[in-house]
Amino acid sequence: MTSNVYFIDFRATHQENFNVKLNRLIENAGLADRVGKRDLTAVKLHFGELGNTAFIRPVYIRQIVAAIKSIGAFPFLTDANTLYAGTRGDSVHHLTTAIRNGFDFAVVEAPLIIADGLRGRSETGVTVNLKNVKKAYIGTEIINADALVSVAHFKGHELSGYGGAIKNIGMGCASRRGKMDQHSTVSPKIVKKKCVGCGECLLHCAQKAISIETEKAVIDEKKCIGCGECIIVCPNEAVQIRWNQSIPVFLERMVEYTAGVLKNKAGKSLFITFINHVSPACDCVPYNDAAIVRDIGVVASIDPVAIDQASIDLVNSETALPHTCLTTHTGAGEDKFKGVYPNVDWEHQLVYAEEIGLGTRKYELIKI
Repeated sequence: MTSNVYFIDFRATHQENFNVKLNRLIENAGLADRVGKRDLTAVKLHFGELGNTAFIRPVYIRQIVAAIKSIGAFPFLTDANTLYAGTRGDSVHHLTTAIRNGFDFAVVEAPLIIADGLRGRSETGVTVNLKNVKKAYIGTEIINADALVSVAHFKGHELSGYGGAIKNIGMGCASRRGKMDQHSTVSPKIVKKKCVGCGECLLHCAQKAISIETEKAVIDEKKCIGCGECIIVCPNEAVQIRWNQSIPVFLERMVEYTAGVLKNKAGKSLFITFINHVSPACDCVPYNDAAIVRDIGVVASIDPVAIDQASIDLVNSETALPHTCLTTHTGAGEDKFKGVYPNVDWEHQLVYAEEIGLGTRKYELIKI
């Protein structure tokens, strides 16, 4: 059995601009079959950290909002607060960041609601009874919404290899407690030879789990929650992941949380993924490195597994752009995400997602 994945590229003409194409993509993917009249519809996206510019353009989000409104539904833009000490750790800073990045009502024509409340504690426990997670803790407003439209920016990710629909839902919709639950097996290490004791990691550790001793950083594993922010911000690559069974378990937990989010959204969810500005790291970092491949297009599907597999395949079919962080796996058909994160088995999340019934990796790409 295969799932349909609908695709548009970024080409446009005087007769049909990109927004018109985007609207046709959403229609063909079945928005009207997934979102009903008067449905309070959560549009789950990533507002981007301050300083990052790779996130989805707000004007594109406005087109999706307009399509939802045309059905007679009531959309709101949403995300959940972060674990790390950035600009989205509580609703006040999160909303301020979103507006500064262009997601203002005047632009997107929809209200912004942070899914897990002021400090990330507004959550609903969803029983999933899967291998690693028995109960998933999800932002309450995601659970309360009648329908869910995931709008993901496809890019690399330092822990999951890539970030697409599954990560946007599984990690992105979890409350702070849920995020901690998913990261609980990930504990970074300090490579002493590379550490210069600059203290950058201390400034970004929300749990105060890092200290400087004899001019080297030290991580208190009892306090560490495994959010991985210290790995991203270290200018000397002195903070590194312990490449053991922790990453596969992390990926499985993220997939199981995706199942928790979608449990009460049967027939009421749609997935849209923008494959442009494919940066090496997550939009959570306060910068974005050069895109590793050209802007490819947008895909949409009712199947979160199929859309992620199609997005991976579209990226990997490309020849890498010059002057990026990629030094290997640059040819058409080579695994670009293995080139950026050689120790991350990104495929494990798709294999496991298919195994627990979230969707299928087999798809038909339908060009609109």
